[in-house]
Amino acid sequence: MPDGADATAATRRFYGEAGIRPEEGGFGLVLDGRPARTPGRRPLTLPTEALGQAVAAEWAGQGPTIDPRTMPLTRLANSAIDGVAREVAAVQADIVRYAGSDLVAYRAGEPEPLVAMQATAWDPVLDWAREALGARFVLSQGVMFVEQPPAALDRVRAAVEADSSPFRLAALHVLTTLTGSVLIALMHASGALDADAAWAAAHVDETFQESRWGTDGEAALRRAAREAEFRAASRFSKLAR
Repeated sequence: MPDGADATAATRRFYGEAGIRPEEGGFGLVLDGRPARTPGRRPLTLPTEALGQAVAAEWAGQGPTIDPRTMPLTRLANSAIDGVAREVAAVQADIVRYAGSDLVAYRAGEPEPLVAMQATAWDPVLDWAREALGARFVLSQGVMFVEQPPAALDRVRAAVEADSSPFRLAALHVLTTLTGSVLIALMHASGALDADAAWAAAHVDETFQESRWGTDGEAALRRAAREAEFRAASRFSKLAR
């Protein structure tokens, strides 16, 4: 934001128009023609015109008061620029860490309907990991930890480290943490699994429990908030390519 104003803090709208302009390294957000900056005082420059326009649209859509909660793409951009860009290797390592205990490798032994639901949702993810990454994972029943083959972890690491864009890494990190599965996140980011299927795959157990015991209102609200964050990261990832 201009003059180093914090884009994460609620404040009165201080600009009339939001747009973008080409800059070195991408497209910079401008507010009334002035370059915008992140909370860390870095230029708020997006890697693609599509992402730049989407971020500008968030700013243009604000009312008399700027509400950061309605600006998930801007928040992710700030995170990418101020945080991920300075810690690329650390963020990559944190994403890869999920492969050691990936959600899709831990299966229920019963009841049969849940076993079937997990297989339907998760077997295609493991098939994709084997075919697209060359990574073969070992399954475990219940919560007993199973050590994955080093070769499989290496393949996942190679896939994550192949893209050093802080913007796409920021999105991939959010997708991974919200699903509990780097394999679901990678498959989704590759375009091989759409957002609806990815989110559903990450919540098979919850869906099954709700089918038996009903929906808990507070839990549903929390999941809805996470889903909105997931879908914003999904959109951000696509627009950043």
